[in-house]
Amino acid sequence: MTDWIAADEACARLNVRSQTLYAYASRGRLTARPDPADPRRSLYRAADVAALAERKVRGRKAAAVAAGAIAWGEPVLDSAITTVVGGALYYRGRDAAELADSQTLEAVARLLRGGDGAALKRSARGAPPAGSDMRARAFAALAQRAGIDPPALGRHPLALAVEAATLLDVLTDAVAGAPASGAIHERLSQAWGCARGDGGADLIRRALVLLADHELNASTFAARVAASTGASLSAAALAGLSALSGPRHGGAGDAMRSLASEAAQSGPAAAIAARLAQDRSLPGFGHALYPEGDPRAEALLARFEPPAELAALRTAVAGATGQRPNVDFALVALSEALGLPKDAPFALFATARCAGWIAHAIEQVQTGGLIRPRARYAGVTPVSSSGGSAN
Repeated sequence: MTDWIAADEACARLNVRSQTLYAYASRGRLTARPDPADPRRSLYRAADVAALAERKVRGRKAAAVAAGAIAWGEPVLDSAITTVVGGALYYRGRDAAELADSQTLEAVARLLRGGDGAALKRSARGAPPAGSDMRARAFAALAQRAGIDPPALGRHPLALAVEAATLLDVLTDAVAGAPASGAIHERLSQAWGCARGDGGADLIRRALVLLADHELNASTFAARVAASTGASLSAAALAGLSALSGPRHGGAGDAMRSLASEAAQSGPAAAIAARLAQDRSLPGFGHALYPEGDPRAEALLARFEPPAELAALRTAVAGATGQRPNVDFALVALSEALGLPKDAPFALFATARCAGWIAHAIEQVQTGGLIRPRARYAGVTPVSSSGGSAN
């Protein structure tokens, strides 16, 4: 199936008239672009048409809509923080890739929370947890705060903003292994041995900005669920970090390294062919929200040269499948190019995304109620205590 189809074919697949098709596009339910052969006509993304057709067949019953929303489905709650439109990522209406050209994570964190002014004074914080493992220190730091911080529900917005800024410092200290002042990207670059003036700190800054938020991903949803109970911001951030630790989310960098190792041993073409033959994924490539390419990866990879082996893998995957690098590939490539610690991709992800978790937690506390979905029971038929069926 081609990626883009003409209006008449889209109408046929959806069984609608052209006016309805145009209405779907205007409401953002279908992605359209001008036909290169005739700019007066439009083409429609085939994947969008297929997804909409499936929803029409499934119907609009509440249970069906809820089931379809779980994995890359329809929106499930309102948010004014982040959106993906036309293949680009926007933080409160501002292009994240453009923000990465000049902003720091701290500034973007303020923007995500709804403010874009001067930096807030942070609260006092103690020394970070001891230990040699960055990930363990990050968990310990947030868990320690979550055990003592007050609930977020009902607190003054300024108090939450100060706590939010402090939490970013707490997590940064834990990742860096020592308390410090200054911009977060500079503190991380110093902790990881990046020499001044080599551009490493600026690349870290760009990565942090590009990773600060990504709409309602798994870790952000976990943070919002925790926040919906009125829990503290640190508890919400800890929930987000827990979800991020899974191999299908923040742990994707490790899977990307495994693919790179296979490519180094047998050659990129052979490694890719072996995975495709076994119906295995190519971690680090492709993204469900970005069929035309992950803009975060593009914005980051445009600023440095990946190591030769990773560059060869990138070329081979594009030739074999047409898939482009996603941000997981870009983070691994950045870490290798700068000689960062092995767990740096996860540490960068966690530090940056904490800004988004906190922004979503505050929004949830201030505008939303308790997130409490229902499960559609699929187990054995319940039996009452008297032995009869509960039907």
